[in-house]
Amino acid sequence: MRQHFLVDRRVPVLYLALAVAGCRSAPGPLLPLAAHPVSREQVGAWVAPTLPVDSRLHRFKWLFQDERSSAGGRGSARIVPPDSLRFDVAGPFGTGAAAAAVVGDERLWTEPPDAVSKLVPNYPLMWAMFGVARMPGDTQALRGFTQGDVTSWQYAGQADTIEYVLMAGKTTKLLAEVRHAGKVIGRAETVLDTNGVPLSARLLVPAVPAKLNITFLSTARATFAPDIWTPHKP
Repeated sequence: MRQHFLVDRRVPVLYLALAVAGCRSAPGPLLPLAAHPVSREQVGAWVAPTLPVDSRLHRFKWLFQDERSSAGGRGSARIVPPDSLRFDVAGPFGTGAAAAAVVGDERLWTEPPDAVSKLVPNYPLMWAMFGVARMPGDTQALRGFTQGDVTSWQYAGQADTIEYVLMAGKTTKLLAEVRHAGKVIGRAETVLDTNGVPLSARLLVPAVPAKLNITFLSTARATFAPDIWTPHKP
């Protein structure tokens, strides 16, 4: 039976929302001009190294900053293959706690109800912060380009465009950018070790401006009790 992850938002959700709102100046495009049409099979081969292969528990600390203030706290994320995520965050002394369960690009439940939307503007960006790239939809146009240890690819739909860059080396870096109607709504950049374990992540959104930094404290294989994936009852 498929397991699901929830996002506990006990961090000041407002702060995280602003973090997602990002930098004032929009970053440049990730996809090089030399990119060309590619097949879904090619994209699948690029995405595959980022996908979770076992259930893992990530623990991290976060720091939000905008032009007026900063805030921080701790959190955890439980990921179960192929695409289930529970995310829990909280500020100092458990203030601003929040949680959510996400499967793929869909919300199962959130506490409070607007927790996901205030935390991150887009599910592919959320996944990218844990080093995971999403597969394209069936109707999206696909383009890509590979040169050396760097692979870039794009999913273009009627309104939204998603771009990824995967850079291999002593550490791996995954970048993801989402545009809506041509406007950047967020860019995530995650650094991973040689085993694909995330070390740090940053989310920028060119509207506030603001940024959300995550530093991963530990990652471990784990099994999770079924009741973790159900919402808390009053």
